[in-house]
Amino acid sequence: MLAKPRLDWVLMLAVLGLVALGSVLVWSATTQRADLTGGDPTAYLKKQLVNVAIGLVLMVLVLATDHRWVRIVAPLVYVASVAGLVLVLTMGTVVNGSRSWLMIGGMSIQPSEFAKLAVVIGMALWVAERHDVRRGRPGGALGDVVGMLAIAGLPAALILMQPDLGTMLVLSATVFGVIAVSGAPRRWLALLAGGALTAGVAAVAAGVLKQYQVDRFLAFTNPDLDPRGAGYNVEQARIAVGNGGLFGQGLFDGSQTRAGFVPEQHTDFVFTVAGEELGLVGAGVLIALLGLVIWRALRIASRSEDVFGRLAAAGIACWFGFQAFQNVGMCLGIMPVTGVPLPFVSYGGSSMFAGMLAIGLLQNIHLRSNAVLPTRYTMPTRTLVRA
Repeated sequence: MLAKPRLDWVLMLAVLGLVALGSVLVWSATTQRADLTGGDPTAYLKKQLVNVAIGLVLMVLVLATDHRWVRIVAPLVYVASVAGLVLVLTMGTVVNGSRSWLMIGGMSIQPSEFAKLAVVIGMALWVAERHDVRRGRPGGALGDVVGMLAIAGLPAALILMQPDLGTMLVLSATVFGVIAVSGAPRRWLALLAGGALTAGVAAVAAGVLKQYQVDRFLAFTNPDLDPRGAGYNVEQARIAVGNGGLFGQGLFDGSQTRAGFVPEQHTDFVFTVAGEELGLVGAGVLIALLGLVIWRALRIASRSEDVFGRLAAAGIACWFGFQAFQNVGMCLGIMPVTGVPLPFVSYGGSSMFAGMLAIGLLQNIHLRSNAVLPTRYTMPTRTLVRA
């Protein structure tokens, strides 16, 4: 007797909790900002709710799609993502020193957000197809890793040309995670990590990074170097989080938030609103919800019966995990300011849409895994995908 496929409701409720909490935090961060809202205190709340609604529709579409079509459409998603990154470089809009946005009518789109998902499913599909051809026979590890690096390399190069250092760091961590889960030898992982570090040092030495990006890293090590410039964001974020204490100053009552002292507080620094207005308890709940999403993604990966599902779910977990750590870390001053949104919480359509598409894919993988498991089933000992 087969188990009836069911949604992963823990994952679903955690995501819904994050988007609900995030919408309230965005509202609080913008309600006093007439320069942003044009006099309508609920302007950004309305926009964020529209983003959430569109994201949920996208999630349901992916969730309900037959898994065979997911694999067929995966290459098209990758090509569309690369095309979007090329368009950004040719006709994109510069925001905060990075040419990362496409303006289409009155709507702005950030293709690099979708590139994260495209790279994950592209790498997963590459390994899965090669594994299907080999049908479990040994051999091909080098080809798997080289292919994954090639798939990730083109979008990474285009993102670096924008330049969008934050997305580049998240993408790099995600790629490393997928390669590790694929079963690449540890010595190869060490070589990749060393190569990435060397490339980063070379990029700084060669002047690939903009001066403001270098200043952000210097301010991370010592915000007092430039308290009115690169270190300002870090100092104000720390003050806002510190103001919250254990239970916070109350929603819509945060002193730093109401005064608008924290730049980009409804997007990159939305966690500071939670820290100031909801305190350690509220910020802890937000982090716990993010942890639930990552845990469920890893659980789905571990239970998946096929290579594509396992690598795609693990890649999404790495993406969400590192991006959340980077965002919260820069708000606390333990990571450099790189301008990445907090998944499902920060204001923005592109980040919300890409995240919801990823959740739809996770649920799709979960349903397919449940459909083939008997009601009384003992999970066998699994080995990683070995080359």
